[in-house]
Amino acid sequence: METKKITLGTKLLGYQLDNPIIAASGTFGFGYEFAEYYDINILGSISLKGTTKEARYGNPLPRIAECPVGMINAIGLQNPGVERVRTEELSKLKRYYSKKVIANVGGHSFEEYVYVSSAFNDSESVLAVELNVSCPNVKGGGMVFGTDPEILGRLVKEVKKSCTKPLIVKLSPNVKDISEMALSAESNGADGISAINTLLGMRIDLKARKPVISVGKGGYSGKGIFPVALKMVNDIYKSVSIPVIGMGGISDSYDVIEMMMAGATCVMIGTENLINPYACKDIIEELPITMEKLQINNLSEIVGCV
Repeated sequence: METKKITLGTKLLGYQLDNPIIAASGTFGFGYEFAEYYDINILGSISLKGTTKEARYGNPLPRIAECPVGMINAIGLQNPGVERVRTEELSKLKRYYSKKVIANVGGHSFEEYVYVSSAFNDSESVLAVELNVSCPNVKGGGMVFGTDPEILGRLVKEVKKSCTKPLIVKLSPNVKDISEMALSAESNGADGISAINTLLGMRIDLKARKPVISVGKGGYSGKGIFPVALKMVNDIYKSVSIPVIGMGGISDSYDVIEMMMAGATCVMIGTENLINPYACKDIIEELPITMEKLQINNLSEIVGCV
């Protein structure tokens, strides 16, 4: 009896990915840091560290707090600024990674988002721009744009005027109705949605009687948020016609398949990279085995089947 070939490949915004596994922004640096652990060319793609117009140190230490299931971070978009990312970091990454990447963009104003997004127009190695409107760790930016559908719509429309790359909008779960946010992004020109970013959380130092993190609260991520992420990805998938990139607590190949069944065209692996630097590699290697167990031949066939 002939065995059917198992296919991991998937298309995202017209670009063929070898598999649906994308390293999530903020958990994989600029990519080349992980090349000492394994051949990162096995990845479907990489979403680069969040980038702003000027260099940012980020929030003061401490900015990470451990949780029983996951972690809270308030890094604050630490990065060297868009010019260095475009000219230096992308060049370094090309030595180790031959595929296209996603540029993650943050900002404090309409003007900054527009400037940074369009700065990647001539970057051949950039597949798309991921607009981070959902970072809970930056004062005066990020979630200001990601919690109001009208403001989000205006931002997406403005960015689309000058950004020639496909535009992915990364949504916050810290909203009343994430489907409303996704619809606003789509109706104003977004080409894709990525979701979810971190939930708001905090930890308290019992001896010091103050928050563990210097700025008080931060973004909760890891395995604990997976059921929330799954539900929200499913809600978004049922609301929009553009592709959805699912993320939030994915830690193994079974989670990948579950997220794709909920509606994700591909997935991003985040916090698990910080726990296990081989996480993406392990998941990619496990996927065909898990697919065979579940009698899945082609991942694209299961997207949104729930």
